[in-house]
Amino acid sequence: MTVEPGTTTVPGPRPAVAPGVRRRARPARAARRSCRRSLGLLFWLSAGWLGLVVLGAITAPLLPIADPAAQNYQAIAVPPGSPGHPLGTDRLGRDLLARAIFGARISLIVTTSAVTIGLVVGGLLGMLAGYYRGITERLVVAATDAMMAFPALVLLLALMATLGASVQNLIIGLGVLGIPAFVRLTRANTLVYAQREFIVAARSLGALNRRILAREIVPNILPAVGAYAFLVVALLIVAEGSLSFLGVGVPPPASSWGLMIAEGRDSLKQTPWVAFIPSAFMFLTVLSFNLIGDRLREESDVRETTL
Repeated sequence: MTVEPGTTTVPGPRPAVAPGVRRRARPARAARRSCRRSLGLLFWLSAGWLGLVVLGAITAPLLPIADPAAQNYQAIAVPPGSPGHPLGTDRLGRDLLARAIFGARISLIVTTSAVTIGLVVGGLLGMLAGYYRGITERLVVAATDAMMAFPALVLLLALMATLGASVQNLIIGLGVLGIPAFVRLTRANTLVYAQREFIVAARSLGALNRRILAREIVPNILPAVGAYAFLVVALLIVAEGSLSFLGVGVPPPASSWGLMIAEGRDSLKQTPWVAFIPSAFMFLTVLSFNLIGDRLREESDVRETTL
């Protein structure tokens, strides 16, 4: 629109945006600042700690640290801050920093693999139960309730006693433990989205059920399931540490936070750092996973309420 010289324009209401037309997006820098403010400082501190733990676990064989299984009888039970041993050593002269880093490697491999098993198997069963309903839902719900009624620690101890103590068997046991939680979560979310208008429209247009599940259901429930996965990882880290503490988890001489705590429990008065250092690593890691999972869950809830 052109304005003739000498005339003025009267400001009026902004024109409405036509349906299907999006307004111009904010600049990327402003969007990143808004994202940082909404997530909060605790989220980024937790993400930073997890980044260090994951980076250390991935690059553990390449780092200039001692062999976690090497015994140095010239430096037995030295306190933290000693030359060459920033976090000290245990009663066998093994470097605690190296053992903590390799312990993070074991814990992350075990828990993330177990969560993947629980997410894939439990998520698939939960979606099928929530989408098809009927006899499929009744069978899945009955099996899930039966598994959740059984004490988790007793179930893990029975599995490890039957299969034997190894990393592979520990992954299987923890993966089975995580299936019921993902079944219930994905079933509840699928029940909500299966009644939405876009699902009804897709059915009316003749879309196949597998296409609806893959293209419509999965993308909508994925944010909530992904946020919950962080909480399950935190739970399984504690479970893995508990089993290793009891002697039925990761077998020695492999490094595990729970095994390190068990090895230092008999000398808490003389060398408390042997048990406190792996406890601190486990505490900060579990806390970080919980904080990130809670924050992501809140963000996904806000996103769903604005649909």
